[in-house]
Amino acid sequence: MKKIITICLMAAAVTVSSCKKGLEPQIYGSLSTTNFPKTEADFVNYVTEVYKPFQSKWGYNDPAGYQNDWFSPEYGDIMMFDYPTDQLNIWTGWGGIFTQFSTASFTFLANQGTGNNHFEKIRFVTRITQIIDDINKSTISDAAKKELTAEARMSRGWNMYYLLQLYGPVPVILDASKINTAAETDLTRPTREAFLASIVGDLTYAAQNLPKSPSDYGRFNQAIALTVLMRTYMNEKDFVNAEKTGRQIMTMGYSLVTDYASLFMEATERNNETMWAISCVPDQDGNENHASFNPWVFYTYPKDYPGNRVKDSFAGGDAPVSTTWAFYNSFDAADKRRNLLIASYTNKSGVVRNQANGLSGPVIAKYPDLGGASLNAYQGNDIPKARLGDVMLQLAEAINQNSGPTAEAVSLVNQVRLAHGGAALGNVPSSATATKQAFDTWLLKEEGWETYFEGERKMDLVRHGQWQSALTSVGKNAGPYLFPVPTYEITASKGKLTQTQGY
Repeated sequence: MKKIITICLMAAAVTVSSCKKGLEPQIYGSLSTTNFPKTEADFVNYVTEVYKPFQSKWGYNDPAGYQNDWFSPEYGDIMMFDYPTDQLNIWTGWGGIFTQFSTASFTFLANQGTGNNHFEKIRFVTRITQIIDDINKSTISDAAKKELTAEARMSRGWNMYYLLQLYGPVPVILDASKINTAAETDLTRPTREAFLASIVGDLTYAAQNLPKSPSDYGRFNQAIALTVLMRTYMNEKDFVNAEKTGRQIMTMGYSLVTDYASLFMEATERNNETMWAISCVPDQDGNENHASFNPWVFYTYPKDYPGNRVKDSFAGGDAPVSTTWAFYNSFDAADKRRNLLIASYTNKSGVVRNQANGLSGPVIAKYPDLGGASLNAYQGNDIPKARLGDVMLQLAEAINQNSGPTAEAVSLVNQVRLAHGGAALGNVPSSATATKQAFDTWLLKEEGWETYFEGERKMDLVRHGQWQSALTSVGKNAGPYLFPVPTYEITASKGKLTQTQGY
């Protein structure tokens, strides 16, 4: 089997969960912590629990209700951070969350229940805190403690990173001594500074103690910790620390591939540029006890699109997820990265579909459907979440903010352009590097061309101060960037938990 780590948590395993009132964890399962885990092998299995939210599946069962992964196809990072931007079209064909997220209308989330609700991950953080405490109290070797604690803190820091991007600072329990105490009922938001310090602390520890190349492909590594740490600094506009972290990543031996499309193909998904990816397996069904899958072509192919292995997408007509023509037309025609957006195709009936005859937007073919044992199977393309090309552009942005524009920062962008866009694309125009502001404006374009459909666009727009204007440019009305806290949480907190600003 090509993938090593598959999170298949059996019902008999001890996991730590929670109920919806406060932050308390709950132990459930047929084993107790008095007899499991004990050995180092037990703890290796135990720690796989922390990977639950970082998979590509429909979701997972939780005592609070069925929950989505951060990378689920619905209510995952693409839907939350790319769909509500200038890159992807409004889709009203299915209504519900597809219309609401694609129009950047988040008010409906205030009425969420406990299921399919990312705010519930504040209790998953408590779960991880308990796991960390169990590791530290164990009798396994110090080396194993450090590495397993690093995996758990990577998960906790990354969960908190996403929670910050969705709700701002939220109440979490990071001290195991507070579990099963009155502290669990205190849902007061921490200060942004304190919450950020906790994220940075977890990710820094993870970066210092995770291996560069874990023995099991798919487990967290040093590069994913540093990449999420860098993004944390970038989004807080702490460009000094972002530059330091980016420079550290640049010394790790990764290199750009010269075929951009190969980054997203199953046959070439393990390469010198991808530093960490969601490990997906073909022919899976998205069940939480099976391996991760890649279902994206079922959302991005129109009904009449002549796919390779996927002949029957979810669409009833045009695809529910497609790029805007404005984004497509922003590319240089010579840019090879644009080749993964199909602006014209001959459909199953022999009719040419394009913008002129009503195609709503270019077809996203970033993850080609070349695998699967049978037709119309979910695909096995790994989904990169840490790539050198992205890091180099962020590093260029940080350098520019600190001391730019500099020849080094411009060179970083040119290296990515030429490797991924092709030699015919050429270097950044000189007019785009005349001033710090001009280069910053250009960098947002480069980041869009490089990382479209990778779940980063909304953070990039907000950081560059272009969230409102970018949405207006494609007919979307930008309200608050953050999500509202579900009303039931505010009620349960007895007024201690404040609603997100703007709601």
